[in-house]
Amino acid sequence: MIYVVRHGQTDWNKEGRLQGRRGLPLNETGIRQAEEVRDRLREIRFDAVFSSPQERAVQTAEIAGGKRAIVDPRLDVFDLGEADGLRREEVRLAGAVPDPGLYAGVEEIRSFIGRVFAFMRELESQVDVREANVLLSGHRCTTGAIGAYYEGIPEDGNILRYSSGNGEFKVYPVR
Repeated sequence: MIYVVRHGQTDWNKEGRLQGRRGLPLNETGIRQAEEVRDRLREIRFDAVFSSPQERAVQTAEIAGGKRAIVDPRLDVFDLGEADGLRREEVRLAGAVPDPGLYAGVEEIRSFIGRVFAFMRELESQVDVREANVLLSGHRCTTGAIGAYYEGIPEDGNILRYSSGNGEFKVYPVR
């Protein structure tokens, strides 16, 4: 089974800021959320734990999964470019992401989805994963992209409908 957890709360989540690659580590609430995930999954022995390279995701992976995380850059958060760290109400969006015409460095959505899907295809192609329990730790966008991998990309393209809240997880079968 594939267990997909979104990192716990950080101070930027609490402040309503967009949090990308310049994000913060978990705050006390975030650590507690990761411990709650660990407690809810205490009967599961994870064969592998993977994480985004962001500190908050690694912390969540290692607390919840009970072992050292394997960091994979394909699970990294969507690059928000110059909008990273701004308050949500300050940001002009183009759909669900900051407007790349206004903020330099905003990642292209198709490329983001492509890298997450590539990770998932590679993970599921491994023979031993069919009998394994794997924990993946990421972000609102990565949990949404992994949900879209299993559920399909919605007609409106909004993969965030599959996202988990801070410190929440979803379970998917290996295909």
